[in-house]
Amino acid sequence: MERNGDCLVEDKSHPDIQVDGQGQGQGPVLTSNFVLDHAGEVVLTLNSNGLSWNLIEFIDKEHGGSSCLGIKLGSKSEAAIKFSDVYAVDFIGWGLVQETTLANARGCLLGHGSEMYRFTVHGVQRSMTQPSLWAPSVYTFGHKDMNTCQVWVDRITASLNMETGRPKSLLVFVHPKSGKGNGCRTWEAVAPIFSRAKVKTKVIVTQRAGHAFDLMFSLTNRELNTYDGVVAVGGDGFFNEILNGLLSSRFKAPYPPAPADFVPSVENDGCVMVRVANETVAGPSDSSEDNSPLLPRFHLNESRSTKFRSTDGCGDADQGPEFSIPNKWFRFGIIPAGSTDAIVICTTGTRDPMTSALHIVLGKRVCLDIAQVVRWKTTSTSTPEDEPCVRYAASFAGYGFYGDVITESEKYRWMGPKRYDYAGTLVFLRHWSYEAEIAYLEVNSEKTSSASEKGLQSGRKRALWGLPKKSERKACRINCDVCDREPTSTPPSCHLSLLQNSDESRWMRSKGRFLSVGAAVISCRNERAPDGLVADAHLADGFLHLLLIKECPHALYLWHLTQLARKGGNPLNFDFVEHHKTPAFTFTSIGKESVWNLDGELFQAHQLSAQVFRGLISLFASGPEV
Repeated sequence: MERNGDCLVEDKSHPDIQVDGQGQGQGPVLTSNFVLDHAGEVVLTLNSNGLSWNLIEFIDKEHGGSSCLGIKLGSKSEAAIKFSDVYAVDFIGWGLVQETTLANARGCLLGHGSEMYRFTVHGVQRSMTQPSLWAPSVYTFGHKDMNTCQVWVDRITASLNMETGRPKSLLVFVHPKSGKGNGCRTWEAVAPIFSRAKVKTKVIVTQRAGHAFDLMFSLTNRELNTYDGVVAVGGDGFFNEILNGLLSSRFKAPYPPAPADFVPSVENDGCVMVRVANETVAGPSDSSEDNSPLLPRFHLNESRSTKFRSTDGCGDADQGPEFSIPNKWFRFGIIPAGSTDAIVICTTGTRDPMTSALHIVLGKRVCLDIAQVVRWKTTSTSTPEDEPCVRYAASFAGYGFYGDVITESEKYRWMGPKRYDYAGTLVFLRHWSYEAEIAYLEVNSEKTSSASEKGLQSGRKRALWGLPKKSERKACRINCDVCDREPTSTPPSCHLSLLQNSDESRWMRSKGRFLSVGAAVISCRNERAPDGLVADAHLADGFLHLLLIKECPHALYLWHLTQLARKGGNPLNFDFVEHHKTPAFTFTSIGKESVWNLDGELFQAHQLSAQVFRGLISLFASGPEV
């Protein structure tokens, strides 16, 4: 039997299945008639890319087509789904399938059910109005012959098994008190997705602050290699705890570079031991409430025993197979259940637990920069013998206003989540500024990736009274050409070779009184700042966006905050705002001190240095769809 020049071969063992021999190395194409639940009889086709089906038309020969209530029916209806968007297929046996048939002379469609063998295809459906929002879709196909259904299930399963990068086993941490205390309910809502996709999950509900950190820190390489990734069900602060637990025990890298007159307490090379941060904050534990860059959320961390690691492999080696960082196959996942969820919004485009779960089971992958922050002196009176303390941040590190809001909010815990708004108002009215000196490594303009980025290499000077035209923004998005560009060196040890060989002339300085000092790793978009702190910051471009807010009148600072909270605003285009794009910086406090906020956790530091590692970790995400 010929069709468009292609040969259709009938499967003798399953006469209802036609095999098209046009594969040309892509495998044969299957075609069969099925009943699609709640749609009617369709011609289902399987090819190398996915499934497609066409609704068989019912044509009233007398009227040239059927109609009901003036609506013409029977027009061709077709749909398709790619295997990259399918996460499961199940044979569900004998049961009812709702059909659609012409029931009367007027041509109105009425449905009735028939019992037959069925299988379901589970995939992803994207919102028409919000492309980044994903929802699970289910297609149920019915047939009178069980073997026909089974053949299709086997072929679809074989095609799904060819999809690379999908996880088989995950370690899941659930924060029960994250956000509004919805951590467990959030996991229960998305857990069926993992079960249906046949992804094994070991679920741990944390019992105290620091629980996830301790478990990640203590896992052996052999145990880690049994998982394809780790998933955090909670907010940004909870994710930061898990991230630090892994990196603190395994990531080997030199300290950040610094100017010659920035004297750390130990040498920056050789075999040195780095103490893991273990801040202690008084008060009941409701840790991992993530931080908004505008009104930060507080993250508590119980006191932990001091732990050490070697930055160059000189310490005790973990027994078992090697677990390298960066690691392309091991990915982090975040199912949002926090108060802000900025990292999820920046990496998936939406703050939706189901969307994040679907990204994970489909094995999506995006790289993410990570900032390393090293505290050299806790206070101005710290002795040189104090050991440096290393922390990692995935979204933001802030000083001044950002730390003051957290500290102030602790006095009003009885107010619940509203205490952050109240504390933010008090801190704004207090209008405290802090004297400090910041040095940052200047980046040559030819190393930037676009014309708009070249304008960010020095502090932006703007008119105070009247905003300029909005600068061209190149926002990070799915398949971002900035993040996908090959780095000039191999991470992590050689990733910042330009820094290790930097000369003194490339270090720029800013000294004065600041309302806040911030370093954004990503844009930090959230509900309070729809474009984020820096609209054109990217997920994996290898830069920190250093934001220095100088002392200014109340009205101008309010104007700056208002621009942050407005879609399309220009919060950086003020004379009192310095914006520097840099891979590394140092900070030294002078006089009265505030506290740092690292991804939602308090971090006291009189003197620190920081650097960014490009694409150090991978996330189960694909980037926001714009």
